[in-house]
Amino acid sequence: MSELKDHAALAENFNADELRVNWHDETLWFIRQKRDRSAHAIPDWELLRETASQIKHNVLSNLSEYLEQFEANAKANGVIVHWAVDAREHNQIVHGILKKHGVKEMVKSKSMLTEECHLNDYLAENGIEVIDSDLGERIVQLAKEPPSHIVLPSIHKKKEEVGELFHKHLGTAPGVSDPQVLTETARQHLREKFLTRRAALTGVNFAIAETGEFVVCTNEGNADMGAHLADVHIASMGIEKLIPQRKHLGVFLRLLARSATGQPITTYSSHFKKPRKGHEMHLVLVDNGRSIHLGREDFRNSLKCIRCGACMNTCPVYRRSGGHSYHNAVAGPIGAILAPNFDMKKAADLPFASTLCGSCSNVCPVKIDIHNQLYKWRQVIVQEGYADSKKTLGMKAMTQTFASPATFRLAGKAGRWFMRNVPLAVSNKLNPWYKQREMPVPPKESFGEWYRKNRK
Repeated sequence: MSELKDHAALAENFNADELRVNWHDETLWFIRQKRDRSAHAIPDWELLRETASQIKHNVLSNLSEYLEQFEANAKANGVIVHWAVDAREHNQIVHGILKKHGVKEMVKSKSMLTEECHLNDYLAENGIEVIDSDLGERIVQLAKEPPSHIVLPSIHKKKEEVGELFHKHLGTAPGVSDPQVLTETARQHLREKFLTRRAALTGVNFAIAETGEFVVCTNEGNADMGAHLADVHIASMGIEKLIPQRKHLGVFLRLLARSATGQPITTYSSHFKKPRKGHEMHLVLVDNGRSIHLGREDFRNSLKCIRCGACMNTCPVYRRSGGHSYHNAVAGPIGAILAPNFDMKKAADLPFASTLCGSCSNVCPVKIDIHNQLYKWRQVIVQEGYADSKKTLGMKAMTQTFASPATFRLAGKAGRWFMRNVPLAVSNKLNPWYKQREMPVPPKESFGEWYRKNRK
């Protein structure tokens, strides 16, 4: 991935391959359409969304109590519970567990939290090999890239590129791009890893305070293979993943897969409650800025996120700029409102990577007001002085122009004159609008001029 750290520059890099952009756009929109058909098949879909949103509101309003309840019940079940204040402590805890058991190789199922904490890099630096067992995650791992989507990590890769990766790393014949052959190759490759690794790490989709158990949702069964065959199971969990009671789980399971891929339910929804005899189960509860986020009233609703990726699949900006353009573990609209909480300066560009069309909020299964939060983050970023200086100066100039009717009329006349008589003044590469589209034909007169002539 490019070393550039600005969304606009990274998006421009992605847009250089027009065929890939079109394919990426169409594929994600196809998934959005599947989501719509699946959602519309349920008469009480909006009631489900509202119920899930209210359950999560209750959790966030009483998070400390639910965390204590969950910890007590998990410990009673025989789970070893750890607390991590940040990414560094999370990584140290996981490393400590592996070191204690003399583990040098570990399998890992999908976990966006470990991507957020850069766990793979940390363990590699300490001599421990991590094999991502989700197929999409394994593809990007072989490509030495981060995932570009939280549900479809390698959505930016074409099957021919996957074939090249597998030929280089897994020994397939050159030029093979048949998805069935590639999938079978990955299956055989990963089976050996499952059978020989003594430790496995999973993420957590939902944790139930009432029972102390946690639920992991996958379509490939890789989390189960890793956890059931290993001596040590480590689960990494953001503290916001709680729900109060087991009966609430059905609400979220009906929403999650339909929102993510249009499926009625994930293929595997696995409950982990206690370790098997002679084995260990560790649960690492991670804050990493979530408590600070919880205290920001305008933004706390984003902690309701269940990581379905629906907002990415519908977002016109994400679909045509690619996940890597967001330079953050979580891309798309939801990433653009989560990232500034962790590092406002580094993520100052992301809330501006949006049309504010509201489509993300419309599809969110837990009714996060994503587009409103994007707008609010823009205000905060400008007020804190992190906005792009050129954009800040431009907005100040526009403010002064719009504040003065005389200046507004003069600017309009000047703009129309230049577009008619000196088109190169606006139709050039320095104008970002012109890079992707033709400039409109300048009107002969402004609406104000027309109105004054025709109002009688």
